[in-house]
Amino acid sequence: MHNRLEKLALKKYPNEDPKTIHLTKRILNALWIVLGIMAFAFIFIDEEHRKAATSNFFLVLYLGIIAVLTLVIASFVQIWFTRNIQRKKEQEQDATSYKFLRYVVIVGVYFIGILMAILAFPSLRHIGQTVLSGAGVVAVIAGVASQEALANLIGGFFIVSFKPFKIGDIIKVDVMVGTVTDITLRHTIIRDYENKMIVIPNAIINKEKLINYDLGERKCCQWIEIGISYDSDINLAKYILREECENHPYLIDNRSELDKYNNEKKVKVRVIGLNDSAVTLRAWAWANNFEEAFVMKCDLYESIKKRFNKEGVEIPFPHRTLVFKEKEPQVT
Repeated sequence: MHNRLEKLALKKYPNEDPKTIHLTKRILNALWIVLGIMAFAFIFIDEEHRKAATSNFFLVLYLGIIAVLTLVIASFVQIWFTRNIQRKKEQEQDATSYKFLRYVVIVGVYFIGILMAILAFPSLRHIGQTVLSGAGVVAVIAGVASQEALANLIGGFFIVSFKPFKIGDIIKVDVMVGTVTDITLRHTIIRDYENKMIVIPNAIINKEKLINYDLGERKCCQWIEIGISYDSDINLAKYILREECENHPYLIDNRSELDKYNNEKKVKVRVIGLNDSAVTLRAWAWANNFEEAFVMKCDLYESIKKRFNKEGVEIPFPHRTLVFKEKEPQVT
């Protein structure tokens, strides 16, 4: 039966290793050996102990069947969700809910399997019955409600239900920016631009203020801020900022039809601050998405610096004026 199932699995899904079939075979082989030894032992057991041995025989058989059924059902659930997730990706649809529900259903299957195994032991049966009873469920929920595990679980449900972000979105939490790669029952994983995996508990990420660069419209406005000295020509500096921004290939035209009719500039440049040592200019540059906006910002800082050097616009550094008194104070 194992060989036949393995051939069918490899024929239907040649790229998948039939791990469940192999594991089921090992469990059944072990179960067969244990039950065989127990059955052989009946030859040497007297009538007085035969009833207890028979009970233990059927207990082991029951536990083996429960283990196999739990494993097979969990495997089918895993395969079903995996294929549906793959289908969603091929259709370019959001698969976040499927990925989260996969964890919930698999944990539920193993929980029920363990519970059915507990019910087989008379000394532990009252625990299983308590958990299965309505009052027991309420007591368990009330007892765990203050724990971090349940807070993370509820946080995960909120994330999947209200969708502040989904798998594949670029988000910013505190100072961390990255792409969401997975949402589990306990935590959310994002991959930052250093290729590091950041694990954030759902209870924390559900409370934090976050920025989702892919929620709704993906267009991104990037601020290009740079300071010039008070002696530099402001009009020239604004012209250089605007020209460099407009020449960048990632810049998009975000003007409305009214702005175009009024001949508004594609890139707005304003003086936003008169600081201690510099006049701060800001250009509003738009890109199609966050990745292009970040690359555009880096390129523009480099090209603007080179243009400033060429055109004689000074980027200042902090200055301090020290005043020394002409007369030394007299000590009396």
